[in-house]
Amino acid sequence: MEFIESTSRLCVLFTVMWQRDGVIHREKFYGDKVNMWRDLLPGMLKTDLLGKQVGERVQVHVKSDEFFQPYQENLRRTVTPAQFLPLLASNGDSVVEPVLGRYYPQSFLTGVPGVFRVSKAPCRYLAKSGQNMVFDLNHPLADNDLTVSAKVLSISNGIDERGGRCEDWLEAICADGPGMQSPLPGAGSLYFEPRSLSRIDERDDGLFYGSTRLVQHLDSTAREQISSGYRRILPADGAILDCMASWDSHLDNDFSASTLTALGMNRQELEHNGKADTIVVHDLNKSPQLPFADESFDGVVCTASIEYLKDPLTVCRELARVLRRSGRVAITFSNRWFPTKAVSIWSELHEFERLGMVLQMIQSTGEFEGLETLSIRNFPRPENDTYSHLPHADPVYMVTARKGKMESG
Repeated sequence: MEFIESTSRLCVLFTVMWQRDGVIHREKFYGDKVNMWRDLLPGMLKTDLLGKQVGERVQVHVKSDEFFQPYQENLRRTVTPAQFLPLLASNGDSVVEPVLGRYYPQSFLTGVPGVFRVSKAPCRYLAKSGQNMVFDLNHPLADNDLTVSAKVLSISNGIDERGGRCEDWLEAICADGPGMQSPLPGAGSLYFEPRSLSRIDERDDGLFYGSTRLVQHLDSTAREQISSGYRRILPADGAILDCMASWDSHLDNDFSASTLTALGMNRQELEHNGKADTIVVHDLNKSPQLPFADESFDGVVCTASIEYLKDPLTVCRELARVLRRSGRVAITFSNRWFPTKAVSIWSELHEFERLGMVLQMIQSTGEFEGLETLSIRNFPRPENDTYSHLPHADPVYMVTARKGKMESG
């Protein structure tokens, strides 16, 4: 049995956790070839890993002023409308009107010291100042205390290396979006204007979903992560609703629901769902009211479908209505969808902003507590996958919550 040495190379599952406005956020990130002698790890993580074995986990806390990009007040920049110049080479006729609370690439700003037109780093539109606009160029996690854990997945010893690239693993984990799911305080609804919920293809959904598709839309690693998440949060032996379902409800074979109701658009797909006890054909875009009595279920899941709803706020209120007190809801998506049927704002948002959109859907009901977001990224692509030439598995994004308890008298 191998132990971690100062020259070991590891595979690690990193988890970064933070809390903001009563919501717990977790980012899980697969770290391959973590080099113990060359790479940078936060706090005392490297020291604490020494001597550990596969399966063990260590954890450190990172204060906001210890973050690799600590918050700086001078990174709140005021710009004129003429300095907001989106680069839209692929869609030159479009006009981007900045929305309060939304993130944009810093490359959209011109004439701002320290900002380059090739920068993909995000900046957030905070406020109007007369005719001008205030943007925050700080990292989305800059003012948060973090808890960082590392679970050892594999250890390689006896590797003789010289030179090579030094990886700052906290910077790698926090790149490309974590933190962007947190709403801007006081900004209100950012996502649910009628224009935002329009679609390229507004024809009857029955025409599109009438074709039976007995295929997997996500790779096996992503599906395993979703099943694991559902097993963790759904009540054992409860009545479960799979909302906007198909032929696979993404539940483990050994998951013991008392009943599983699958509601979807295509009867043939639903009839192939071997786990479903009851199937219901129902178009939520025609009628967002669910055909179930109040407090019928102990858990609700919705997988890779939320982006197709034209009235998601009403549907989420319905999910709250049909859940029993303390029942759990989990809404999950990835970065793959049918673009003509998704609401227009979905393709405009960064992947982590989509987490914020789904989070706001659930919060808007006023019925849920214990809200959490989860992102899972950077796992290797399965070798037998159709798209095995891609380096990484499909990312998984999940929002979970618990229906609040009945207030006493």
